[in-house]
This record gives sequence, C-alpha cells and structure tokens, in this order.
Amino acid sequence: MRKYELMTIFPLDEEKSKKATEEVRNTLKSFGAEIEEEKIFGDRDLTYEVKKQNRGRFVLFTLKLNPAKITEIDGAFKIQSDLLKYLFVKLEEK
Repeated sequence: MRKYELMTIFPLDEEKSKKATEEVRNTLKSFGAEIEEEKIFGDRDLTYEVKKQNRGRFVLFTLKLNPAKITEIDGAFKIQSDLLKYLFVKLEEK
C-alpha cells in the first residue's frame, strides 16, 4: 500500500457536493483504500470552465491504496457526474 493525495473538485451546490463527496468516499473504500484525512480547501475559481462550471469546491483526501487499484478507481470516477475533476499524487516515503 502506498500513500497518495487525491485532490477533487465538486460543484458549488451544497447538496450535489455532499452527495459526490460521499460517493468518492464509498468508491475509495470499495477498492480497499484507507482514508487517513479529508480536508476541505473551500470554494475557488477554476482556471477554465469544467462541465459548465467556473467555480468549484476543492476537497483533499490523504489515503493509503494499492497502486494497482488506481486504474479501476479512475474508471469509476469517470462515470460520476458530480465529480468535476480529480488528481492522484503519490507521496514519497520518508
């Protein structure tokens, strides 16, 4: 298991962002990820329009995950309509 950060961007609509955050949590857990921390970065302007949105709610997840599962999680995230963007970043071991 490696340590990763997952930055996600959701719509500003409170109901949609809560629902989408819960879907991301459930998806990660279903693929065996251990969520260590979840930090809300707040609402920010997007550099370019994504799915007709100019602003988004940023949430950072710190997690442990089997690297082989990232491709499968990527496929699951692509069909989630209220997840605007996401990015996995591998954290270096100390």
